Amino acid sequence: MARFLLLHLHSTAEDWWYTLNESKAWQNRFYYSLSGAYLLVALVALIQLIRIEIRVPEYGWTTQKVFHLLNFLVNGVRAVVFFFRRQVQFLEPRILQSLLLDLPGLLFFTTYTLLVLFWAEIYHQARSLPTDNLRPTFVVINTIIYTIQILVWLIVWWKPLGLLESFSKIFFAGVSLGAAIGFLLYGGRLFLMLQRFPIESKGRRKKLREVGLVTAICFTCFTIRSGIMAWAAFDKRGDLDVLDHPVLDTVVYLLVEILPSALVLYILRKLPPNRPVSSLQRHIIS
Repeated sequence: MARFLLLHLHSTAEDWWYTLNESKAWQNRFYYSLSGAYLLVALVALIQLIRIEIRVPEYGWTTQKVFHLLNFLVNGVRAVVFFFRRQVQFLEPRILQSLLLDLPGLLFFTTYTLLVLFWAEIYHQARSLPTDNLRPTFVVINTIIYTIQILVWLIVWWKPLGLLESFSKIFFAGVSLGAAIGFLLYGGRLFLMLQRFPIESKGRRKKLREVGLVTAICFTCFTIRSGIMAWAAFDKRGDLDVLDHPVLDTVVYLLVEILPSALVLYILRKLPPNRPVSSLQRHIIS
């Protein structure tokens, strides 16, 4: 009896999964929901960017402002793509489809590794270590990643090869894992450094919690993304770039982009001080 019940539940679950994935109506519901969620996050990032610019216009394009601008762009593009998801699937030439579906993922990587750069600069300044090579290293790493991915897109456009498409997914899995390690390395270092600050240091406890939470969130989301991309490289059931996986798309994008972005934007919602302070004070004790 128990075995019959389990078989019945398994069959029911499979039918439910098939119905949701194959139904055009349900596909539209899931993709429109994703579009709305991305649009909401994009608007939050834009509002925060405007608030920061009004508060400290004299600082120019700081890392904080660029971070919020990139968040707005990534989530805004995702919102448009998922709203027109069915049309995007049939775009020709195919390189346009790849650009619209995959480029936001690269921009998401750049956006959040900007935080790693931000923390690395704080850590190096606090330790009186040179910071001259940090930004050039960040630019070089991103340039290499974008160049490799663009070359893969162009080759696949010229001569579609399943092996190259799998390589692209494995490559992005490695990039995501590298981002996760970067957060663990510099987020962990900064967290330990802040722990050694005197207990009466202004804002120490709040900044400690902020760094710890953002490190945990970003490490988790990039690790999950790495695992999903590696799975998709070897199993078509994990492919996110097809129309008939709306449930998988919704779960994955919620876990690796929408929720992490919303949480990080909330945690980093505090405006910078409008009084003149040193850059290190502004980063650590404000």
